[in-house]
Amino acid sequence: MAVVMRLSRGGSKKRPYYRIVVADERAPRDGKYIEKIGNYDPRLAKDSPDRVKLDTDRAKHWLAVGAQPSDRVARFLDAAGVRERAARNNPKKGELGTNAKERLEEKAAKAAEAAEAAKEAEEAAKAAAEEAANAPAEEVVAEEAPAAEEAAGEEKAEG
Repeated sequence: MAVVMRLSRGGSKKRPYYRIVVADERAPRDGKYIEKIGNYDPRLAKDSPDRVKLDTDRAKHWLAVGAQPSDRVARFLDAAGVRERAARNNPKKGELGTNAKERLEEKAAKAAEAAEAAKEAEEAAKAAAEEAANAPAEEVVAEEAPAAEEAAGEEKAEG
C-alpha cells in the first residue's frame, strides 16, 4: 500500500480550508484517510502562525515509514524544517532575456545622465547665487539707478 501526505479540502464554496492528511494513494482526495497531521487555511495572511499548523513529529514518522508528500505539503515540510525540498522548476525561467537586460541598462544609463545633469545645474545655480552674494552692493545699486531714472523719465513724458 503506497502512502501519501496530501491536502484534503474542506470548507464551503469559495472558502477553502484544508487538512494535511496521510492517506492511501488510491483513496479519493476528500475521502478516507489514515491520519490527520495538520491544517492549512489559505485565507489567512502569509505571515500568520495559524495559516499552517503541522504536527512535525508525526510528519517525520510518516516520512520515515515511506510516505510521499505532495508538492504543496513538501513546501510546508520545508518551511517547518522537517524535510529539504529541492527546487522543481527551472531556476533560470524567471530571469530577464538579453533584450530586456539591454533595455534596463539603457534606462539606467539615461537615469544616471539625467541625475548628473541635474547635479551640474544645481551646482551652477549655487555658483550664480554665490556670485550674486559676493558682488559689491555699489554695483547692484548702480544697476538699479538707471532703471529708476528710465521709469521717472517715462512718467514725465506721460504727464
